[in-house]
Amino acid sequence: MIRYDNLKPAVTRVALGRDRFEHPRFVALRSHYGFDSFYCLPGKDGAHEKGGVEGEIGRFRRRHLTPVPKVGSLAELNELIAAGDARDDARRIGARAETVGAAAARELPLLRPLPDEDFDVAAVLSCRVDAKARVCVRQSYYSVPARHVGRRLEVRLGATSIRVLDPAAHGKVLAEHTRSLHKGTEDLVLDHYLEVLVRKPGALAGSTALASAKASGVFTSCHQRFWTAARTALGDGAGTRALIGVLLLHRTMTPSAVAAGMAAAIADGVFDADLVAVHARSATCGRAATPPITLPATAAPSAADHRPAPSLAGYDQLLTTTNQRPLEEAIA
Repeated sequence: MIRYDNLKPAVTRVALGRDRFEHPRFVALRSHYGFDSFYCLPGKDGAHEKGGVEGEIGRFRRRHLTPVPKVGSLAELNELIAAGDARDDARRIGARAETVGAAAARELPLLRPLPDEDFDVAAVLSCRVDAKARVCVRQSYYSVPARHVGRRLEVRLGATSIRVLDPAAHGKVLAEHTRSLHKGTEDLVLDHYLEVLVRKPGALAGSTALASAKASGVFTSCHQRFWTAARTALGDGAGTRALIGVLLLHRTMTPSAVAAGMAAAIADGVFDADLVAVHARSATCGRAATPPITLPATAAPSAADHRPAPSLAGYDQLLTTTNQRPLEEAIA
């Protein structure tokens, strides 16, 4: 049994006494891991029921989080808290002879084992793809491949990420995005719009997806040099289509291989996606190739070999015999 202070993610409504209306996802979490919940009385009536918990939180904060630590990410903060928790294993509560870590190790064999599978905390939603190949989740927009415009897809909303799945393809993942913390934002992936941009190359330069790709570093300076040189040599439309063909190569090749292929194509002055693919494969094979095998030199023909040169005279005579005889019989 775990004691809670009527936290909102778990309790949707407080009833009389200790009765609570719990969130369905929290009920699923309890059922998955096999524990029960105990809720403190709200207000001053339940202040004595949670004092130990709040006092322990204050002790941990004063010991490990004072002064306030400066970290670069949530993962770094979690590592800092985990390190403080590990140091607390050597602590003794009051006058007890047993440390906290020793008490936990003694209780560990008595605990129920964890399930084989982790609990999926993501909320399952059904969203329709709009005309701009986006799904709207919590008033934020996320792109999906343009071929799914107008369809209804399954969206799994997690705490930090969003996954878009195709229910008709047995839950195949179509797109993954980092969950936005602000309303009205757009998270657009340039790869999702390439098939549309092939037909409308003029829309690439001013697209939001291209700006996002540049900001994230997916669209590099090497792509820009190839695009500029291709437009100079082929014109805006054909040059942009050549770039889009190169961007499609990223679906099957590594970024370093495609970059090597673009550099070779720029050096050759030939701007074609197929040529970039050839150079990219050559660069990949060149890095992984084994040293060439040296074959022994072929021995010179012996001077004592007096055999005649091969001749097809017998074969020609056979063709003449087999082809003319049926014709003579037909004439007779």
